Amino acid sequence: MTESSKEPGLARRQFVAKSLGLGAAAMATAQAVAAPAVVKTIKPQVFKFQSTWPTRDIFNEFAQDFAKKVNDMSGGELRIDVYPTNSIVKAFGIQNAVHKGILDGGHGVPTYWHDRNHAFSLFGSGPGFGMTANQLLAWIHYGGGQQLYDELVQKELALNIQGFMYGPMPAQPFGWFRERINSLKDLQGLRFRTVGLSADVYREMGLKVTALQPSEIVSWLDKGLIDAAEFNNPSSDRALGFPSVTSVCMLKSYHQSGEVFEVIFNKERFDGLSFELRSIIRYALQASSADMSWKAAERYSDDFQEMRQRQGVRYYTTPDDILKAELVAWKKIIARESAASPIFRRVIESQMRFARRVVDFENAVTPSSKLSYDFWFATA
Repeated sequence: MTESSKEPGLARRQFVAKSLGLGAAAMATAQAVAAPAVVKTIKPQVFKFQSTWPTRDIFNEFAQDFAKKVNDMSGGELRIDVYPTNSIVKAFGIQNAVHKGILDGGHGVPTYWHDRNHAFSLFGSGPGFGMTANQLLAWIHYGGGQQLYDELVQKELALNIQGFMYGPMPAQPFGWFRERINSLKDLQGLRFRTVGLSADVYREMGLKVTALQPSEIVSWLDKGLIDAAEFNNPSSDRALGFPSVTSVCMLKSYHQSGEVFEVIFNKERFDGLSFELRSIIRYALQASSADMSWKAAERYSDDFQEMRQRQGVRYYTTPDDILKAELVAWKKIIARESAASPIFRRVIESQMRFARRVVDFENAVTPSSKLSYDFWFATA
């Protein structure tokens, strides 16, 4: 048996090349083109993340969604592994763990670091000045908010952290109560769960406030250790089990009217990534903002109907005197905190300048959704 008969494919290529008068170099090129492709194995850089959310909470799902986008877009060069709350450190210990390099990153909300500096709450759980969460993100990206956040984290507090905000949330309910709240006087002395500057708002209004991480809220409510609590949205509230301990939910509030998520990285680890991978992270956050808002519209509305129609939850609108009291409390807190903290004052002033313009425009051009809804769907 000849050598060419052992490799008929090679013999054919040599015959064609010779017939066309090709030289040895051209023959080598023809052979190389026909050779099987070599698959390059990429060993990914692995980032260990922890969220502040229980596994069953849709917020942990949102954290996983962000990680998947980064992992897919990086083509195997970077892998973010997200662990649920309390897997490695306690929920409220994530910022310290990321700073120290125990974790490479974390997923939560800025207001969880309120005890370190009250200005953190302004990046998602502040007075808002009429802005939606999406408009707050506009301020962060185009109104100077990111620069102020970086100054707070890296200069004011000297934290080894690079953080980003994304993921607009709708206005949160006032909270879950044993009985319907009819006026401001019904709140006096109630033991209530909330976090950040919202705790200061409700203390101003006469409530006794306790800050609890999400996984603890319902058990405290069930045991009678608190009288009422707020968390965030219908899907999270249902997954955490609020309908199993109370059936009254008061809707609409100014305590957290436009919150956003925060993703933090250990700055040394983040800066050590290539420009391409850092860009993928930034664009994955933008994509996750859109994707999350779409998923939330579907899931939140579905769980809202499920709790109302099948689990017996009674929803009531928060009375106007309570809403006005919240605004009055915010005004007092802003004055007090601004006098005590230059960075707090600068963030507030920046937000107010931005909100005055963008909310005015929104109010001028947007027709009433309620008027349209009632026209098409309201029953006689």
